[in-house]
Amino acid sequence: MNEPRRVTFEDLVSEALDSLPEEFAKQMSNVEVVVEDEPPAEYLRGLPRGHTLLGHYHGIPLTSRGRYDGALPDKISIYRGPITRLFRTPDAIREQVRRTVIHEIAHHFGIDDDRLHELGW
Repeated sequence: MNEPRRVTFEDLVSEALDSLPEEFAKQMSNVEVVVEDEPPAEYLRGLPRGHTLLGHYHGIPLTSRGRYDGALPDKISIYRGPITRLFRTPDAIREQVRRTVIHEIAHHFGIDDDRLHELGW
């Protein structure tokens, strides 16, 4: 008898990417999405005490690109540790992964944190 496959954190990130509207997915250019266990310590140093990062966009937003030939891919990191510590149930983790992926992709499209906050993200 086959047991159901366990959904991994990476599967949740893939689900979130697959849920993007096609018009956005087609416009994502030269960006890699990866899962990492924890955010680097240097990223956490400037945050208020008790805060952490759930994801991070590293790169040049589409709205700021001039000549971009031969550039290394931008990278979106989704941090497994903070998400699974803060959101305990499978449904809460799934939803937060989706929100984090969308938030970081918004940065790829040039939307800053202030505008995301205005939009409820």
